Order: sequence, then C-alpha cells, then structure tokens
Amino acid sequence: MSATRAASRPDLVNGPIARTLLMFSLPILGSNILQSLNASVNAVWIGHYLGESALTAASNANIILFFLLGVVFGISMATTILVGQAIGSGNVDQARRVVGTGAVFFAALSVLVACGGYLWTPQILAAMNTPADAAPYAIAYLRIIFVALPVMYFYNFLMMTLRGAGDSKTPFYFMLLSVAMDIALNPLLIFGLGPLPAMGIAGSALATLIAQTTSLVWLIVYLYRRQHFLALHSKDLRYFWPNLAILRALVMKGLPMGMQMLVISSSALIMMSMVNRYGSQVTAGFGVTSQLWTYVQMPALAIGASVSSMAAQNVGAGRWDRVSRIARIGVGYNFLLTGALVTVLYVFDHAALGLFLPRDGQAMVVAQHINNIVAWSFVLFGITMVLFGVVRSTGAVMPPLLILVISMWLIRLPFAEVLSARYGAEAIWWSFPLGSVVSVLLALAYYRYGGWRHAHMLSAQVRGMAPDTGMATPAMSRVAPDEQA
Repeated sequence: MSATRAASRPDLVNGPIARTLLMFSLPILGSNILQSLNASVNAVWIGHYLGESALTAASNANIILFFLLGVVFGISMATTILVGQAIGSGNVDQARRVVGTGAVFFAALSVLVACGGYLWTPQILAAMNTPADAAPYAIAYLRIIFVALPVMYFYNFLMMTLRGAGDSKTPFYFMLLSVAMDIALNPLLIFGLGPLPAMGIAGSALATLIAQTTSLVWLIVYLYRRQHFLALHSKDLRYFWPNLAILRALVMKGLPMGMQMLVISSSALIMMSMVNRYGSQVTAGFGVTSQLWTYVQMPALAIGASVSSMAAQNVGAGRWDRVSRIARIGVGYNFLLTGALVTVLYVFDHAALGLFLPRDGQAMVVAQHINNIVAWSFVLFGITMVLFGVVRSTGAVMPPLLILVISMWLIRLPFAEVLSARYGAEAIWWSFPLGSVVSVLLALAYYRYGGWRHAHMLSAQVRGMAPDTGMATPAMSRVAPDEQA
C-alpha cells in the first residue's frame, strides 16, 4: 500500500479526542435526521393524497422493514468494530478480510430474505392482522421493498464499514443523495408525470428502490475511483472466501446488538397498547410526544455509534488511556447536545406540540404533561447509549442487551402495567424515567466494574493472522493499569 493511500485514512487513534469525536459524530447525526425526514415526507405524500388505508399499509410494511433492518444493524455494527480494531492495530489485511467475508455474507443473506419475503408477503401481513382494506396496498408496497432489500442491506454494510475505518462523512454525503432522490421521486412515481405512469403506493416504494440503488452504485464507483484502501480488486479475490472465524463473530456478536433494537421497539409497541386503553386524546398526546422524542434521542444515538468506531480503533491500537477519555468526552457531549434539545423542548413545548395538535385541545394538555415527566430522562438514556458504545467496541455485546431487557421488560413494563390499576396513565409516564434510571445505573456499574476490557471480537490466533505493520500495538495487547476493574 502506498504511503499516500495510507496517509489519507482518517485517524481516530491520534490527535485531539474532543474535536475528532465531534466531527465524526455530526455526519452520523445528519444521516439519522435525513432518514427520519425521508420517512416523514413519504408518510405525508401517502397519508394526504392516497388516504388512510394506504397510510396504514405503509405503516404495517415499515414495521416489518424496521424489524429486518434492526437485525442487520447489529451485524453491520459488528463489521464496524472488527474493521475499527483491525485498522487501529495497523492490520489492514485483516480489515480487508472482514470486508470480503462481510460482503459475501450480506449478499447471500439479503437475497435469501428478499426472495422469501417476496413470496410470503401476503402471509406475513395476514399474521400481523393488517386491516383488509389496507392489505392490497401493503402487498404492493412491501413486495417492492423486499426487492430493494439486497440494496438496502449492502448499502448499510458499506456505510458501517466506512465508519469503522474512520470515515463518517462519505456515508453522510451518499445518504444525502439517496434521501434527496427519494423525496423528489415520490410524487413523480405516485401520481405519474409525462411517460411515467401513476403507480400509487407502489410508486413510493419504487422511489426508495431507485434512490438507494443509484446511491449505492455511485458510492462503489467513488470508492474505486478514490482507490480506497478497503476496495477489493480482482487480485484480492481470496478475501471473498468467507473466513469462518470472522463470520462467526459477525453473527454471534452482531445478533445481540441487533436484539437491542428489537427490545427497544417491542417495548414501545407494548407501551402503545397500554396507552390505547385511555382513549384517543391520551393516545394522540402520547403519539405526538413520541414523535418529538425521536429527534431528542438522535444526538445520543449518533454519539453512541461514534464512540464505538473511535473506541474500536483505539482498542486495536492498545490505547486504553484514550478509550476511557473517549467515554468521558462522549458522555459530556451527550449532556451538551441532548441536554440542549431537552431544554428547548421544555421551553417551547407548546409551540412544538402545536405543530401536530390543536393548541387549545385536551390532547395538548395531555402531551405537555407527558413531556414534563419524561423528557429529562433522555439525558440519562444518552449516557447509557454512550457507555454501551464504548463497551461493545471490545466485543462485550451481551451485557448491554441484558441491561436493556432488565430496564425495559422487567422494570418499565411491569411497573406501568401493575401500577396503572391504581394510578392510571400516570404509571405509564413515570415508567419511562424509572427505566432510564435503572439502565444508566446498570450501565455505569458494568463500565466501572465489568469485564468488558477483557472481551474480544475474535480469538487471539485469528487477530494475529496477518503480520503487524508496526503502525500500532496489536489489538488487545495491553491494558492500562488505571483501566483494570
């Protein structure tokens, strides 16, 4: 590898941590905002112009899509950590081996899921009790989404690989391209224009397929034109032969991380079913506050993903002093960014909620009350996400999953269900901060006293497969005395 190409790699192991972490986090935050914006705009087109049945169909289909992407998110994050550790240790050969094995795995998995999902779309929607009037729309929409799934999976894999290599800007730029195309194509394909036929809800799904495919192709072209050090050529075909140890790490470490997303989403679904008992006004108030909370949580999720990438490279380099500083600075940024959003939400809650609700209605009163009880707890949620991001950078993925199961399934949901008989909906609202307090205390305890510093993604033999380049200390080779717990 030429000195020029090596020097062009983003460096997360040296230099100022605070500035590097902030500049790395901002593009990830931007990508999260773009994805939410894209979903919101698509929902507006479908809901306002195609009717409630079409919107219900899209909502049902998107629940399935969220589930499928949630599982693959964990495996993609495992790729990020494996690549980050390899790059941090200077073992570029190992990073390329991860890319080759991951590419084959994601391609095979996505094709299998897409084919099965396309064939069994009616049965999947029927199992979800999709309303009869929405079922035809949902089938048309979801089948195109399944066709797009291989592109979505591979696109996600490449973006997470680049983040593991220290580059969060390139994924953001191509996410911007994808979202811009999706938003622009939606009305054209839904209603038709000139030679383009009106496709209805299927046009919205086709817009996603075209946008993601175009962005993926251009991303691949860009990586090869820039001679990215992880771009594999014909002379590198050996890297595409799956390495069983790496494949095992992707699955065994990735699935628990994907399960974290499923724990969060399933808890939200159960919570919504509890709220529904109290009538439409309470449900409307809760639904609107939930929409706003989605944006409040974004900085914490972006910082959590960023510290994973940055900590993984430093773990690979044996820079444990920097790992602990990354954790502290990440928590500080969470207080700054999430805290600022929570403060704004408290100060301007009436105006923000008024974007969705009548300003003098009962639902507005309910929404303000819920927000007053819950919003501050997202600062604690952010601390938990940052600490989870650090500990999983070594390969410790089960404890974060167990902490979420305890705080959400064993504390929050039973608290809301049991005490609602006496305190009504108040028990539901207070279960949110209770769950956040429990999760942050458990996360802090595990970070301080747990064995995550001795965890690993791969065995020592596999980690040492390629010779060390001398660029850094091999992964996991030493632990700073102050990091022993």
